[in-house]
Amino acid sequence: MKYFVYILTIIICIIKVQAELNKQPKELDETSKKSAESTTVPTTPAPPAKSINNNEEYHEELVVQPLASGFINTYFQFTTRWYYGKRENCKLIPRSIAEILLHSDVKELHISLTQGLWRYESWGYPIVDNAPGAEAWAWFAGENLTSNSVDEQWKSVTSTFSGILCASLNFMDKTNTITPNYGFQPHFVGPLAKNVKRHVRYSSLPREIVCTENLTPWKKLMPCNSKHGFASLLNSGNVHNTNYHSLSIKVRTLCNAKDECILEFIESANLVYDPKLLGAANEYDFSLRRMFGQGLNGYCALADSSKIYVNLQTPLPYEMIPLPHYNTTTTRGGYTSQFGVYDMQSSKESRLFNIAWVLRRPQNTVLTASPPPLLTHRYIVGYGQERGKVITHLTNTHYNVLPIILQENIPWYMPIYMHTLKIRDRLTGELITPKIINYRPGVQRERPYYLELAFKLPGKTSVEISFDFDYIFLKWLEYPPDANHGHYVGSAVITTQLPIARNYSSIPLSGYRFADSFNASRNSYILTLRTETLILSLPTPDFSMPYNVICLACTVVALAFGPIHSVATKRIVVEQQDTEGSQSFVGKFLKKLRKSKNKTNDSNTSSKDAASEDENVTGEEQIK
Repeated sequence: MKYFVYILTIIICIIKVQAELNKQPKELDETSKKSAESTTVPTTPAPPAKSINNNEEYHEELVVQPLASGFINTYFQFTTRWYYGKRENCKLIPRSIAEILLHSDVKELHISLTQGLWRYESWGYPIVDNAPGAEAWAWFAGENLTSNSVDEQWKSVTSTFSGILCASLNFMDKTNTITPNYGFQPHFVGPLAKNVKRHVRYSSLPREIVCTENLTPWKKLMPCNSKHGFASLLNSGNVHNTNYHSLSIKVRTLCNAKDECILEFIESANLVYDPKLLGAANEYDFSLRRMFGQGLNGYCALADSSKIYVNLQTPLPYEMIPLPHYNTTTTRGGYTSQFGVYDMQSSKESRLFNIAWVLRRPQNTVLTASPPPLLTHRYIVGYGQERGKVITHLTNTHYNVLPIILQENIPWYMPIYMHTLKIRDRLTGELITPKIINYRPGVQRERPYYLELAFKLPGKTSVEISFDFDYIFLKWLEYPPDANHGHYVGSAVITTQLPIARNYSSIPLSGYRFADSFNASRNSYILTLRTETLILSLPTPDFSMPYNVICLACTVVALAFGPIHSVATKRIVVEQQDTEGSQSFVGKFLKKLRKSKNKTNDSNTSSKDAASEDENVTGEEQIK
């Protein structure tokens, strides 16, 4: 009877859960329709009107846009917002993330893990720009903050996220961390008291490699993990088989004067595919299934909105199957774009959802991309291993003057000569005087070299920024495992304000979804670029010499050990006379032969004696 009651209780619970799950899609459809009608962001923190998560909201978005060069860019964004004015418990935001921001002075945090280099000239500007390798910067704000306390909190934050993301962020220490003054502006909002001080820390690890052990914990921070929703498309085999992939985390707090705050947690993944490597019959055809290895497994049940945005203004005449649910037109900075929208919460697909892009007619023309307003290129020149030069090119393709802020984080093993700094027009050779120079010399094995320049770049002009540096000798324990590969130098960060939004698709600071970038015209648009990372070949010792010496020494010792050991351990003994026991096998054999020969001789003599005796006996008998 007791077991029957238990079974009946379990059946009733299952029926109730199934009924609740059947009610959720209807509520999600209503909220998605209302969110599609309005894309404005509230100015003061307030919980969403009809969110299924009470004081939290969660949105998942996917942006697919074919690039002018023929590549395909896919951008995933997973946004979670927690309205914690009453300090209630959170359900969607990971506890480790919430504790870091609520129990420390961190107000804003950016972390990215990137493999590859974004090609601005042929791909335009990304939605979120990140440097190759690992990059992180954070804003700290609090009462009576000191530089030492900020350094301690920065070390704690990087060590914590090193464990969360299984990355080497714990190597971001004082030897590669700088404090920018102009390049990075805060994105968080909070009450400004007189005694509140703000501090920023920035660091990068250009040698860091992104792999599966980083992608798996990154996906586990989402409410639905990677089993449902858009995150189910991010399989490690397909993600790491791209020309460019970047994983990033952005956390910030938004507070008003009433101490009503929002904790915003954004995870984004930016991928670039080459359609020629996807294995389609036509080299320009592609689909979600070919890019990610499978179709979309529905949407996350905890999401307030799940939408796919497809750029319809493509360089090639594509036909999409199936067609978007609806289209939307946006004008930003004088440029008009059209996007097709797939609302997954209103879709009635019971199987894996797939979108295919099929080329309408054969394409025989060469694809060309219109250059964006600002381009950059960076490299090292020089010969020998005494002195070199770093050159950075900046090209303004627009007619207006652009304000430029260049930030350099130079490692301590690359000492630079500040008096060799020059900003020169590449066409006329005229020197440009910077408006601001912020320079802090480095100290070997203690802090990096920090350089920040601010100047105006004339229209239709290309300039060259250069400075000299020295090659130095390191201690043998300071070389990386592959010393002959070289030492990496992090990317330079370039910040400017564009007067137009050509090739520009970033989300405004006041928004948190991709839909907030629609019709978001401004007087200017903040743009941040990253240059290429550099490889510095420092004088490297012959690390094979110790191994050669060890092998030679061990060989000599082995050859000398045998005779020395035998001489030292053997005792000198006087040789005894040959005895039967000490005779060799041959001696014993010869001795036996001699014995057998003697026996035969004895037998012959005895037989002769016996015969002579017989003869004597017979003679005597005859005489008788």
